Amino acid sequence: MPALSTGSGSDTGLYELLAALPAQLQPHVDSQEDLTFLWDMFGEKSLHSLVKIHEKLHYYEKQNPMPILHGAAALADDLAEELQSKPLSSEIRELLKLLAKPSLKALLSVHDTVAQKNYDPVLPPMPDDIDEEEDSVKIIRLVKNREPLGATIKRDEHTGAIVVARIMRGGAADRSGLIHVGDELREVNGIPVDDKKPEEIIHILAQSQGAITFKIIPSVKEEMPVKEGKMFIRALFDYDPNEDKAIPCKEAGLAFRKGDVLQIMSQDDATWWQAKHEGDANPRAGLIPSKHFQERRFALRRPEVQVQPLKISNRKSYAECAGHNSGSYLAGFRRSFRLSRKDKKTNKSMYECKKSDQYDTADIPTYEEVAKYRRQPNEKYRLVVLVGPVGVGLNELKRKLLISDTQHYGVTVPHTTRPRRSQESDGVEYIFISKHLFETDVQNNKFIEYGEYKNNYYGTSLDSVRSVLAKNKVCLLDVQPHTVKHLRTYEFKPFVIFIKPPSLDRLRETRKNAKIISSKDDKGTAKPFTEEDFHEMIKSAHVMESQYGHLFDKVIVNDDLATAYSELKTTFDRLETETFWVPVSWLHS
Repeated sequence: MPALSTGSGSDTGLYELLAALPAQLQPHVDSQEDLTFLWDMFGEKSLHSLVKIHEKLHYYEKQNPMPILHGAAALADDLAEELQSKPLSSEIRELLKLLAKPSLKALLSVHDTVAQKNYDPVLPPMPDDIDEEEDSVKIIRLVKNREPLGATIKRDEHTGAIVVARIMRGGAADRSGLIHVGDELREVNGIPVDDKKPEEIIHILAQSQGAITFKIIPSVKEEMPVKEGKMFIRALFDYDPNEDKAIPCKEAGLAFRKGDVLQIMSQDDATWWQAKHEGDANPRAGLIPSKHFQERRFALRRPEVQVQPLKISNRKSYAECAGHNSGSYLAGFRRSFRLSRKDKKTNKSMYECKKSDQYDTADIPTYEEVAKYRRQPNEKYRLVVLVGPVGVGLNELKRKLLISDTQHYGVTVPHTTRPRRSQESDGVEYIFISKHLFETDVQNNKFIEYGEYKNNYYGTSLDSVRSVLAKNKVCLLDVQPHTVKHLRTYEFKPFVIFIKPPSLDRLRETRKNAKIISSKDDKGTAKPFTEEDFHEMIKSAHVMESQYGHLFDKVIVNDDLATAYSELKTTFDRLETETFWVPVSWLHS
């Protein structure tokens, strides 16, 4: 195959390479149909024309051509005027029509600008009334288009002077390098600002376009060189600066949504950090409340949460048969120990679980420092935690994942202190241990969840999770949402998926033939969903999302079981191959 020449001329280069390509590929093509396709594609005239244009441009670019005339727009006007005096043939009419087109006029104007290298904006002349004795004053001109200036001002409490409070990283003021924090502002576009409020000055700046002239007295403080921030945080709450009465300048604020990743550009101010959205091409930073400041605000406005003792029922409590068709409970499959609404009324047989959720309610979610992470082939899989209200279909989704690939997915085997039955095998349905050993493991924090039913303990241990991961499988763990926080460690790196119910109408429609399992009796009788069940499911989902939503990495609405499963499977595939933002602490043991 001929090499691609970098020379000029019609006898060498990419054009000849494309022309010869079908013949070179002919021995490697299996069918005449494929060969015909190649000849047609590479013989296309439009493709040859594009290649010729490319080679001509490449050649002239190397020659570094200079414009013959610098005023093509004026020349075009002269030509049009001269043609008007000629007999109007069809060719002249067409040429006049072309010369009158705005697109051609714009092209010629750009040509003239480039040819004359006239790129810089025209600045106004220097003021004539500068006090020569006032040598500490600087006159600064900045060109501002539609973007904010990128600086905030305030009145000094001691001197009463208007001073620059902060410079927004990446903004017009920051890029100029001419204005600094602490500089005293005397005039804006010749208007004295001594007697004006900061809001009035901001209004003047907002209305100004093009060049803005500042008269300032430089600050005596020396600023340290600025380094671009390399700290990234995930926002755990929604923020709108327009609704924040405390922000010093709403226009300088940065809005974000829960889950957004932000790059911190400056933490110089203990109350207001400067940040930008990760990956945003705009270099200008915006103000966000600092972690400490936002935590204080949340703590002041947050009502006291009354935490009820958490009662855990047996493994059969309200386990959904799930799906959109009638079904039956899968014995031994349900591994989490869930709250039963009905059992709350008759909780004499319940064991009071460790009240770890009381500690969770004291936490105030604001920001979490994160870094990029991608699972390496030699690493264990990340733990996948599934969370959702009773009856939402979580159990069925987990079952579908398991049967899709039993070698790739696995679930934990729970512990119990009840006697082993004849048809059961130790380590299959349950891991059978003594009551004393179970209580010892509870004291040593070896259980994720545990409870008591009819004088027997049941629980899911941390070691059971490790056992699944050690087999090089993805561990599917179905737990109460308050336990998620204690699983968020370097060892497990959990990915938390919240299975959310659809609207009330869709629940009535899609669950009309489905049944749930009540723990009112040992037989685990399957009963149809009631209206009360639907309302309880939606209410429970709302509570979970409001209290623990900041811990969820993915939310899937189980409106249609097949669609929800497809979305869940796609999420699993991405989790094993793509890069995700995770807490910084997960990257170091």
